[in-house]
Amino acid sequence: MTTWVFEGTVLPTGDRTRLTIGSGDAQTLPGQFAVPGLVDSHCHLTLGRGADGWPALFGDDFAQERLKELAAAGVSAVRDVGGNRSVTLKLATTEDDSRPLVLAAGRFLAPAGRYFPAAYEPVAPEELLAAVEAEIADGATWLKLVADFPEVGPDGPIRGSAMAQTYDTDVIQAMVELAHSRGARVAAHCNTDIASELIRVGVDSIEHGMALTEQDLETLGSRGGAWTPTLCASVSEAPDETPERRARRLARSEQTAAMLALTDRYGVRVLAGSDVVGSVAGEVDLLVKHGLTVTQALVAASTGAQEYLGLSGDGNLVTYAADPREHPEILATPASVVLNGKRIA
Repeated sequence: MTTWVFEGTVLPTGDRTRLTIGSGDAQTLPGQFAVPGLVDSHCHLTLGRGADGWPALFGDDFAQERLKELAAAGVSAVRDVGGNRSVTLKLATTEDDSRPLVLAAGRFLAPAGRYFPAAYEPVAPEELLAAVEAEIADGATWLKLVADFPEVGPDGPIRGSAMAQTYDTDVIQAMVELAHSRGARVAAHCNTDIASELIRVGVDSIEHGMALTEQDLETLGSRGGAWTPTLCASVSEAPDETPERRARRLARSEQTAAMLALTDRYGVRVLAGSDVVGSVAGEVDLLVKHGLTVTQALVAASTGAQEYLGLSGDGNLVTYAADPREHPEILATPASVVLNGKRIA
């Protein structure tokens, strides 16, 4: 056994201290700055691109490779918000200190024609409550509601770009009440102004949230809710971007920056999530570029997420050669990673 020793500045607090993890021969970790593990709060361990280029579900091998990549990047915990339930719920209910901790929502909850065909099994409105019961019975601590989405054809292409609500509000409210009565929480995919209704009926976190308003944030924050902007997925430039798509992306970016500036005022917990295309380090960088201080962004990616998700950073440490508060890009290249008491990088 080895005792890992770190002497330097621990972030986000900025306290200079000496930390020890483990029991045995002492070895000093490289780096002068550290965080007690990163958290990817919007992750899809089993979601990737199928042969046709559209999102599709993959199996355990795919998830394990993803977890290895996340661990090497300093991620000690992930909240999987939709995927192959047979894989993610097993990961969430199986102890394994060789990988990041997994919190899982199980399947995507959306009706027919309102999500990517190869990524989910449709849930009719009258079947939604039974589906919630099944996910929770199999270990889900979160439920993933696809609350708005464009109409999707049977082969994958989206028919137009107009998003619409997927389930009636009274059905969603019944779902949220059931989840809460069973001790689970609800994360809602939402990019339209139905966010106001979702927040009113009690969803716990808004995912993406490109149409949130100040009133939404005030209501969400009043009951300790969270927002995961997933900026890597929402505002990153696409290689084949048309002028129209660029204009829409820049508008989303501007709107998001305006709302992020209000989150501290209203007590909304901002979370960092990679989605399918990004990374926690990339998300922190974009959160800073959209108006958060580096410290606020680090909180969103570490201790703040741990607190909101009911996790502990004990046994986890990621060290860096330079100060991420001055060089946020350093988050992408840890000097060392200790996961569950074991050094893995």
